[in-house]
Amino acid sequence: MTTIWAGILAFAVSAAAGKLLIPILRAMKAGQSIKEIGPNWHQSKSGTPTMGGLMFMLACVVAVLALGWRDIAAGDYSALFVLLFALVFGVIGFVDDYAKVKKKENTGLTAGWKFLLQLAVSIAFLALMRYGGDLSPNLYVPFFNLSVALPWPVYLVFAAFVIVGCVNAVNITDGVDGLAASVTVPVGVFFAALASWWDKGAVGVFAGALVGGLLGFLLYNFHPARVFMGDTGSLFLGGAVCGLAFALDVPLVLITVGVIYIAETMSDIIQVGYFKLSGGKRIFRMAPLHHHLEMGGWGEVRIALTFTGITVAFCLLSFVGVMYRYLI
Repeated sequence: MTTIWAGILAFAVSAAAGKLLIPILRAMKAGQSIKEIGPNWHQSKSGTPTMGGLMFMLACVVAVLALGWRDIAAGDYSALFVLLFALVFGVIGFVDDYAKVKKKENTGLTAGWKFLLQLAVSIAFLALMRYGGDLSPNLYVPFFNLSVALPWPVYLVFAAFVIVGCVNAVNITDGVDGLAASVTVPVGVFFAALASWWDKGAVGVFAGALVGGLLGFLLYNFHPARVFMGDTGSLFLGGAVCGLAFALDVPLVLITVGVIYIAETMSDIIQVGYFKLSGGKRIFRMAPLHHHLEMGGWGEVRIALTFTGITVAFCLLSFVGVMYRYLI
């Protein structure tokens, strides 16, 4: 029940924050610069306030501190660790967004700096969870209900790169109105349900807060968007999703619950690789996948709802695949 209350509180905070934050962002002229290589009709979105991810970030902080304090006081810091982990990624995104706003173009931190910062944060989080007793180097394999024991250094390197890859996959998914937030809602519900099923209430509080915060944000971000989450929000979301998967010690479930994140990223990789190998030919009309569908006549609402529906189906499948993790 606490998880549900966390969602309700986070929704209220996020929705209220939007009323205050959007005018402030407009006054700051914190508008999004649209890449010229994207669909030409996206140019009309130029100037839409960005950094709106601050809304659901604030919502998660309030909900976790207000409803998770008993777990924290009892020595269960898992929700707090996941929150701090996601917030640090959000700060990296905020720095990137702020640089873009100052320069009035769609480039912020260099790719190299982003990678190094994200890798360092990932390693620190994994080490903290490991030595806090919330994470083991035994890699659980969904659907087969077995674990593969790995040396801790091997697991650490593997897991750090999984996190960095997943976080940036969520960032790539944030390309049309409401898409990244809509897709992440069922992922958050999945982790909230899993935490409840396994009686890991502290993690469930954060997952519930994430869902509520995103629903509040979607009041302003669903098409036509009045605010974008920016890298501030998308990197926070990536950190939150990864943090939840590792806090529950089922990182491989990211493959199925994150099927849309993976599809978006792979479409980008395939497009660039094939373009270079073929001397300029393309497989997709435009990458990533959501732009390919846009170029084929799909509207932004259709893309967001279809991708969310696919995610719901894979989250249900994923629950079946991991539900017996701690119950045998």
